[in-house]
Amino acid sequence: MSVNVQHLTKIYDTQHAVDDISFAARKGEVLGFLGPNGAGKTTTMKIITGYLPQSAGTAQVCGFDVTAQPMQARACVGYLPEHNPLYRDMYVREYLEFTAGIHRVPNPRRRVDEMVERTGLTSHRHKRIAELSKGYRQRVGLAQAMLHDPQVLILDEPTSGLDPNQIVEIRQLIKDLGREKTVILSTHILGEVEAVCDRAIIINKGKIVADAPIAELKSRFAGQSVVTVEFGQNVDKKLLESLSRVQKVQLLGPNRWQITAAADQDLRPDLSAFAAKHQIPLLELHKEVVSVEDIFQQLTK
Repeated sequence: MSVNVQHLTKIYDTQHAVDDISFAARKGEVLGFLGPNGAGKTTTMKIITGYLPQSAGTAQVCGFDVTAQPMQARACVGYLPEHNPLYRDMYVREYLEFTAGIHRVPNPRRRVDEMVERTGLTSHRHKRIAELSKGYRQRVGLAQAMLHDPQVLILDEPTSGLDPNQIVEIRQLIKDLGREKTVILSTHILGEVEAVCDRAIIINKGKIVADAPIAELKSRFAGQSVVTVEFGQNVDKKLLESLSRVQKVQLLGPNRWQITAAADQDLRPDLSAFAAKHQIPLLELHKEVVSVEDIFQQLTK
């Protein structure tokens, strides 16, 4: 495993910011790390990157213990913190070349050119960082995190401040990186987890409350199968309730219904056949899907 955390704990005075958590992340995986504010996400990330010592437990990166072998572990990690620290008086290219020198990157100029192009900074590479928008400063932070070609990328709110087009580009970049590296992604945009991540860990009050692939989480928390249907004319509620497998029928609006069945049932074929049999126009028919947001709310209320 690229990242292996065992019984990790961080205590501030009497508060357990991180409370005995264990998880692993492998190469070729984008892991979403979710939780409400103050849940312990950023603290965990800072421990893994070596910015913060733990109170108990262990964290390993690419087989190196972050406490016993800090320099080797840090060399394997690229880190974009939530509050992106940059030297704003430096120019973009100057800053990246400076960072490449710290990491002793071979052929630094060529590598900087690659990262500038990959993060969409080509037209801004000769600007001072202070002149950039927040979104472009975020791109500079992402470029520095990837500059030394680390095996593990830890990204805390990487799309913060980006416009919708930039978000799509950076998400695709993260997905591409996830094919060859281990990416741990913290975000408050829960739709981003569904769009980018293979697996999600949800942490609440310092403890892990869920850890599973996205599809498995959705399946686990889908307690019912819910279909929304809209007909082109009035339909008797009792007719809908008489359909086999139907548990509940609720009117949402004129000729628009929400129909519930057991979690493993799909009522769409039955409703389609019902409309055809009674020659009723069918305007809308779709199955409601449990989202990561729904799961997050259930686990962190």
